[in-house]
Amino acid sequence: MSSQNKNPGKVSVRTLREKKEQGEKLACLTAYDAAFAAVLDRADIDVVLVGDSLGMVVQGLETTVPVTMDEIIYHSRMVARGLKHAMLMVDMPFMSYATPEEATANAGRLMKEAGAEILKLEWGAAQLETVQRLTRCGIPVCAHLGLQPQSVFKLGGYRVQGRDKETADAMLNDARLLEAAGADVLLLECVPSGLARRITQQVKVPVIGIGAGVDCDGQILVLYDILDIAPGKRTRFSKNFMADAGSIAGAVEHFRDTVREGTFPGPEHSFD
Repeated sequence: MSSQNKNPGKVSVRTLREKKEQGEKLACLTAYDAAFAAVLDRADIDVVLVGDSLGMVVQGLETTVPVTMDEIIYHSRMVARGLKHAMLMVDMPFMSYATPEEATANAGRLMKEAGAEILKLEWGAAQLETVQRLTRCGIPVCAHLGLQPQSVFKLGGYRVQGRDKETADAMLNDARLLEAAGADVLLLECVPSGLARRITQQVKVPVIGIGAGVDCDGQILVLYDILDIAPGKRTRFSKNFMADAGSIAGAVEHFRDTVREGTFPGPEHSFD
């Protein structure tokens, strides 16, 4: 395994962009409490996400939809206490950004009360004005494209997005619009590898993938999945990194190394 940076410094939006420009892969994971956050921080993980996935892996819910602002703030505060190096990304939960006004108010809470350093929201045409508004307020934004768990009922289930030419072209156009609106990072979930490659190559902002192939600028997974402790069936795009690690720290470091070496995800974790 590669050695950990001894003085990595604090990761910022600028750091992420510089790593993209230099061809350095970003290793990102979720966390929901201070103890796991500290493990990820010591392993030199670039971005730690407090995702609304906590509804499913921590609370035992069927979807992410019921997760509230107060719950996200509670978990983010804990995670923030465990981080010195990694950037703290926080999900905006379902219906917390239905209008630009609501988004601005709730984004302010997440920045001030939860310690968020960049906010993630799931993309829809109505969110373009929201991204522009948050950008004007100096709030870093990660826009989530592809499979959007908060819209699972509208999508009809957890399905790969962008497989046909029309939807693929629309997603590429959305990525360009979001970059122009001020989005600092794009996240692609369950997107065909070829489309993810096109998007990554055609935008200047970092692109983080989850089930989007190896050509994205970085990868993110749910921590409980890589430790093989998440309830239910593990998703195709994830991997049990505990199998050969021997420890939680070892599993995290193995994930980090394989991402930065470009050996994860493999074809078996990706979609055509």
